[in-house]
Amino acid sequence: MFKQTLKNFSIHFNALNEKNTVSSGDVITGHISFDLTKQTKITSITMELKGKAHVHWSAGSGGKRKRRRHFSAKLEFFKLKSVILQEHGAVEVKLQPGTHMYPFTCQLPQGDFPSTFRGPNGQITYSLTVSVDRPWHMSKDFETQLNFVSRINTNQPDLQAPLSGSNNMTLCCLWCASGPITLTARTEKKAFVPGETIKIICDISNASSRTATPKVNLLQKQFYYTHNRVHKRMVPIKLASVTGQPVSAHTSDVQTQIKLTIPPTASVSISNCSILNVEYLIEASLSVPASPDLTVLFPIILCDTPVNTYSPHCM
Repeated sequence: MFKQTLKNFSIHFNALNEKNTVSSGDVITGHISFDLTKQTKITSITMELKGKAHVHWSAGSGGKRKRRRHFSAKLEFFKLKSVILQEHGAVEVKLQPGTHMYPFTCQLPQGDFPSTFRGPNGQITYSLTVSVDRPWHMSKDFETQLNFVSRINTNQPDLQAPLSGSNNMTLCCLWCASGPITLTARTEKKAFVPGETIKIICDISNASSRTATPKVNLLQKQFYYTHNRVHKRMVPIKLASVTGQPVSAHTSDVQTQIKLTIPPTASVSISNCSILNVEYLIEASLSVPASPDLTVLFPIILCDTPVNTYSPHCM
């Protein structure tokens, strides 16, 4: 069998950076290698570079009265083929037993393609598939995945500018109302990279009779859509959470700094795919006993390149 004839097939890439990621327009170089246990006729060895997205989910109980519905959508961003080895006319390609190595070069197309992502209801993948064809046999395929990252312009002022928000509430008990509780939260910028630590400054005034405890969450929201966006599914995930020091009752003008580290494995934000989006939110809140949380929300962006804080030029 061909599986026994061809062994130790591998696809090797020359890394373009420390993270081993690729982006639009990058030239990828590398080589394939394999061992043959006997002389083998080869029709061709071809390579296919493909980018695609696929989402799928179900809704409904599936009981007797309710029919379970299934939703899905697919996109193909590109599919490029090239030849590594091919017979010419009547000249057969006969490879001898032993180790064989062939270099390759391919270029990702230019375009606004979304970053690699895998979620519970869909994925965005980029792959390189090498196919080995022999006369009168089905081709043998070998596939490897690429970690594609969509680059953004990190010099945009809105990504470097600080974010802030505030909220307040008054606690009531029968006919009595306590003093107001106020929360103002801010960060030094809007865009971060996975693994970075976010500093959230919370200004708190607690004029109530109860203790208020600050807490910060990093929330990820995954959105899956059908092609016409009539149907969608949202999957919320809490990626990180940090609790600060409690603020006593009848205390004003308290400032606390909470440091929250983004998981290094978090994917970057995705907004350039019509069937799959990934968003991030910072949720700063005050937890008060026997009362709903007082919450401040603001969106952030996760990207692949570090973003500096905004420094206005002096006039």
